[in-house]
Formats: sequence, structure tokens, C-alpha cells
Amino acid sequence: MKDALHSICTLSRHLEEAGVPYTWLEEAAMIVQGINTPYEALEVSVQWDLFAACEKQFAQAMNSATQKTPSKASFGIRWEEQDIIISCRFNTTVRTDPYRIEMEIGGQNVYCRSLYAYLYGSDFLGHKQFIQEQLQEKQRTFTQVNEEAWNQNNYQALLARYGEPAELAGKIKANPEWRLFPFYPYMKDLKGKKVLHLLGSNGVKATAMALLGADVTVVDFSKENAAFAEELAKNANVSVRYITSDVFSLDEDMLAERFDYILMELGVLHYFITLEPLMERIKALLAEEGSYILHEFHPISTKLITSTGKKHKVTGNYFDANLTYQHVAFSKHMPDGVQEELKETVHRKWTLGEIITSVGSSGMRITILEEEPNHKIHDIGLPKTYTLVAKKS
Repeated sequence: MKDALHSICTLSRHLEEAGVPYTWLEEAAMIVQGINTPYEALEVSVQWDLFAACEKQFAQAMNSATQKTPSKASFGIRWEEQDIIISCRFNTTVRTDPYRIEMEIGGQNVYCRSLYAYLYGSDFLGHKQFIQEQLQEKQRTFTQVNEEAWNQNNYQALLARYGEPAELAGKIKANPEWRLFPFYPYMKDLKGKKVLHLLGSNGVKATAMALLGADVTVVDFSKENAAFAEELAKNANVSVRYITSDVFSLDEDMLAERFDYILMELGVLHYFITLEPLMERIKALLAEEGSYILHEFHPISTKLITSTGKKHKVTGNYFDANLTYQHVAFSKHMPDGVQEELKETVHRKWTLGEIITSVGSSGMRITILEEEPNHKIHDIGLPKTYTLVAKKS
């Protein structure tokens, strides 16, 4: 793998110096992204209208003649003891590939196709399971990082935001339905229903659902969230079971339970770098005819548009598949001096298409996708959140 990476880097520099846009594909892309995989040859795709120039440039290194189909052309070279295929797709702009990402290797930036391209696309499907396993392995590392970030002074931040649990409990009791806006209409009568709130955070929604008669279980890896949520439920005179765990570390007894509703809401999906295992777990935990309710920030607002007052700018890349790092949501409620010391969380921001595909591919049946506007007057016309409802069968 080390030799392959070196050859990838040197050939990338050569192409950049020649002004040729490129993207490493398939096994080469996996190697660039840190996955050790067997390979026979490494393939790099170049800008199609510069392909003829590449043929001339690498004429001395060619070890196989150019082959052409109506959609693609390629030839082979020998480069630093590596067999490399240089290819192009006709009438396709390399730089606009939504899954083209930039990776840093030894101080050099190298372009390759994201692993996610091979989960949702039709190419390279033979490696889908292997890629999924590698992403799951990385998920465990990132979950540990995120867990540490969510267990640093979060309780104090919750007090700063909501006040004492007793005070907040009184407000929730006065109008529990309001706390479940806008997805409450999709939960029907909660009395006697078993509800699982995954990444249920501070317990506000759980307490509201319990007040409406639900049997509520929260799963979240923050002990400080759990402490606040348990005090909140106690002061509201309801019972909420809080399991301090990540979604993939639940014990067998918990995994044997079935729930009428599974809820996830506002700023949680980005903690998962792969969605298929999550959706499969959710489906398994749902009772027959149970509903999965996802209420999340719309990708338009999280990936594409930056808003300042009445001004909106398209500053992001909606299709960006890179991981991002930022402070936990509660950091703004921490005093100055503490915020700078907080650890960052790892995020993967998903497109709406990726989310819908992951839910649908699990076998759940999507019944509702409601895109909700921002309620500020100068945000008219922009989606802020969405609610997705899926049935187990």
C-alpha cells in the first residue's frame, strides 16, 4: 500500500503540473482514503478533452494500447513499478463529479472518488460490502471522539440554556404537544405506545412524550445529557428510561425489544458516517407496522446556504462528501475561555437523496417526506427542516 500511495502521489503531481484534472478511481480511491485493498492495477480518470494529450505525454511508459468504447477510453502505463490505467469518460467534466474529494497525503493534496460513490452508485458494486465494513470500523473511532466531546461540561450548558430542570419541567407540562412540533401529527395517540428516542439528548422530547402517556426509552452516549434528562423527568412526575450508550453498543435485551415509534430529531444524522447499518438497526427495533420518524435540518440549510440576517449566499457544495469537524451544539452556551478548550465532533453531512436511499434500501416504506420552511419572514422560500416517516412494513 505504501508503494501504491507513493506512485499515486507522484503521478498526481505530474498530472497537476501538466494542467490535467484527474480523479483516482476504485481500488486506488480506497487506498488514498486509507483502506488497504488488493489490486492488479490502479486507475485514474482524466479530463476527456485532454486524454489525447495524455497519450502523447505517457507514450514512452505505455504498456497497453488505447481502447475505446462509445463512453470511455483508456490505456495502461508502467509507473514506478505499478500498473496504472489512465482513462476518461467522454463529455464528462472531472471537476464537477459530486463525489470527487480532496485528500491530504504527506502534505500533498490528491483527488479521488469518495467511498460513498461506490455505496450509492452502480459502479464497483463488488466492493460495496467491504467498503461498508471499513466505514463501520471508522464509525467506532468517530463515535468515541463524539462521545468524549458530548461529555465535557454539557450539564452546565443545559442549565444555561434551559434553567433548572424543575423550572423546565413545569413549562413542558403546560404544553407537551408544542415540544413535539412539527412531527407530533405523525405519532397519533401516544398513550400506551412504546417510543425509542435515539440520540435523545437532554430528554425534553422524551419528557413531553411521557406526559402524553408514552412508554419512552432514550438512547444517548452523553452521561451529562442523561443526568439532566433524569432530573427533568423526575420533576415532571413521569418515568423515562435513559440508556447511556451509542446505537451500535446496545445489549441483547434491548435489541430484543420492539417499539411502536422510533424518533430521531435535529442534528443527529451527521454523527453517522454510514447510514445503512443505522437504518437496518432501526428497522429491526420497530414493531410490525411501527413508524420511524426523522425530523432533521434540511441539507439546503446545512450544506449549501449561509445566512446572515436577511442575506443568503450559496457558499457550500451540496454534494460534498468530506467529513467536517466542529464544536458540539451546546458550546455557544459555555462561558468564554471554556469554548476554546472543547473537543470537536466529527460530522458527515448528508444529502436528502442519500438519506432517502438509505431508508428505502433498508426495506422500510417511506410514507411521508415533508419539507418545512424557516419561519423567519426574511427566510421565506428556503427549507429549514424536513420530516420523514417510514413504516416497517
